[in-house]
Amino acid sequence: MPRKIRVLDLFAGAGGLTAGFREGSSRFESIAAVEMDLAAAASYEATFGSGIVFAGRIEEWLGSQPMPEKIDVVVGGPPCQGFSTLGKQDEEDLRNGLWRQYAETLTRVKPSYFVVENVAAFEKSKQFGQFIEATAPGGFLENYAFQHRVLNAADFGAPQARKRAVLIGHLRTLPFPGFPRPTHARQASGDHERYAWVQDAFLGIPGDPDRDHLLGTKSIQFSDRKFAGPFSTRELHWSRNYTELSIRRMEAIPEGGNRFDIREADLAPCWRKHKTGSADVMGRLHADRPSVTIRTEFFKPEKGRYLHPSKNRAITHYEAAVLQGFPADHLFVGSRTAIARQIGNAVPIPLGAAIGRQLASVL
Repeated sequence: MPRKIRVLDLFAGAGGLTAGFREGSSRFESIAAVEMDLAAAASYEATFGSGIVFAGRIEEWLGSQPMPEKIDVVVGGPPCQGFSTLGKQDEEDLRNGLWRQYAETLTRVKPSYFVVENVAAFEKSKQFGQFIEATAPGGFLENYAFQHRVLNAADFGAPQARKRAVLIGHLRTLPFPGFPRPTHARQASGDHERYAWVQDAFLGIPGDPDRDHLLGTKSIQFSDRKFAGPFSTRELHWSRNYTELSIRRMEAIPEGGNRFDIREADLAPCWRKHKTGSADVMGRLHADRPSVTIRTEFFKPEKGRYLHPSKNRAITHYEAAVLQGFPADHLFVGSRTAIARQIGNAVPIPLGAAIGRQLASVL
């Protein structure tokens, strides 16, 4: 049998990238992971096995733990909030410096290949330039080279339009494995399938959330703390309570519509003053196209285009996880807010699977 491919997952979250790699090839094996969010670390361990995750900051891990041996691939997405296009951009955000810990890990475990994923804006950041300098002759990563590309998860079968900067690095003694080729497009052709749509992803999902009875029934101990869960992906189909005003607003919004469809009397004061701006606020998803990017507050309609295509509610945690491509057996631990953050921060599984298949073809 082909040998296992040993993977170290940094900034692992709930394990979206690892789940994608495993979908791409069963040869990938998680040897170790690092994640500072305790609920996300608990989700990772519940899904992929006990004793794998270091639940703490990567600086602490580098300073206190022996490095795993014979790692083939290092993967990870250092936090990107400092140069995300959402909200305030801050090049000096301390989180942006975490790429250095990722790079230091490469010098210690010496993998054959590595993968960094981040927001598309990453390639325009100062940190990206520093990564280039580190891999230049004389740099502390001079034994490595990398190439980067912005990839759209929808091009690889995800029912979601989500662009990510992907860096694939390799030892200079090994060949560059290449980037995966898109398998999907807006219209089907000889080489591509049609994009996966929201209605494709939601086929068979009950219109009314049906797993509220599980809330408060499960708990788990992790890192000396008690958390809710674990919950399988299907068990995340939870409802929310809405005010009469919220329901009136949602009832006024047709498929593909948004806050501009709400009658004046029901508008929030800030919306009355701003007749222009984002058309995604209180937006209803289009059934016949991929969803917008699933972010961490998808359960709040006022945060984006997160209304169900036909129901007067925001998408549930289950539906968001499905749009991200999480498999049925993935497990989630934590509060509703913590699990939403894990789902929204994850790499769409089909995109991870495409990258994993590409690497497996050369390993």
